[in-house]
Amino acid sequence: MTLPRRQFLRLATGLATGAAALPGLPRMAWAEAYPTRPVHMVVPYPAGIAPDIVTRMVGQSLSERLGQQFIVDDRTGGASNVGTEIVARAAPDGYTLLTVTMTNTINVSLYDNLSFDLLRDIAPVAGLVFLPLVLAVNPLLPAQTLPEFIAYAKANPGKINYASVGSGAATNVAGELFKQMAGIDIVNVPYRSNYLNDLVSGQVQASFTPILQSIQFIRAGKLRGLAVTGTKRSDSLPDVPTVAEFVPGYEAIVWDGIGAPARTPPDIIDKLNKEINAILVDPTIKGRFADLGSEPMVMTPAEFGQFVAAQTQKWGKVVKAAGIKPE
Repeated sequence: MTLPRRQFLRLATGLATGAAALPGLPRMAWAEAYPTRPVHMVVPYPAGIAPDIVTRMVGQSLSERLGQQFIVDDRTGGASNVGTEIVARAAPDGYTLLTVTMTNTINVSLYDNLSFDLLRDIAPVAGLVFLPLVLAVNPLLPAQTLPEFIAYAKANPGKINYASVGSGAATNVAGELFKQMAGIDIVNVPYRSNYLNDLVSGQVQASFTPILQSIQFIRAGKLRGLAVTGTKRSDSLPDVPTVAEFVPGYEAIVWDGIGAPARTPPDIIDKLNKEINAILVDPTIKGRFADLGSEPMVMTPAEFGQFVAAQTQKWGKVVKAAGIKPE
């Protein structure tokens, strides 16, 4: 068979590139040799918040296990869309990874003109952690329990303000889902910076906030934890019930996972998945995650892909029902 010259040149260039990266190795051996150079883990958020912290922990362990640097690269902007697009457009060779979060699945419905398709352009690799939120209120609010909070909100529609980190953020959609399921009217107050000082001072009365950020205030009595948003109670706040104990079926869990550009070789994805899952069940790492109010999210690539698809559908319904628009 004779190939057209242009097609032949494209094929030859691709083969040459692969050969330069891993000289002398047949394709089936690529995954065994991987990684042969540093891997970049793109975190589409600022340094110092949960996705960055979790990714750095896992990246350090991957470096130790695989003998190559796993470099965390914080690429902020566009409510995670900037960093996600970078990975969606990267070479599918396993050397550019993405920290995928709940926000990615919200953005699918929140933004009309994304230049990438999350489910098509990002291949699922592995889960990292579940990070439940806690409904925390200022102690001056006359509600000692979640049922009392719901009753107070129904008696005073529109008078409880809850803080979030922006319209469409996890802290916002968790509140909107709660409003829908509990049948109450509370008002979202979006912040571009830390809202905890205003929550503690009483400028806003409530927030669906990450346990990691609020647990010290709760333990000190400066905030009151009414309920956690996971399906089970948090080991960090064992005396705080779940929302679902009073609002059946409610769940709003922030989570982090790892994705890669679509068409990344399955053998490389499987290798990364195996190594990440081994890290997640390591007792030392589990203990460090517990200190963050989180728990390991051990999944196969297929399970993580199904989870991301389900989350995309779930939060899409909330975004549309609440009429949430990007800021």
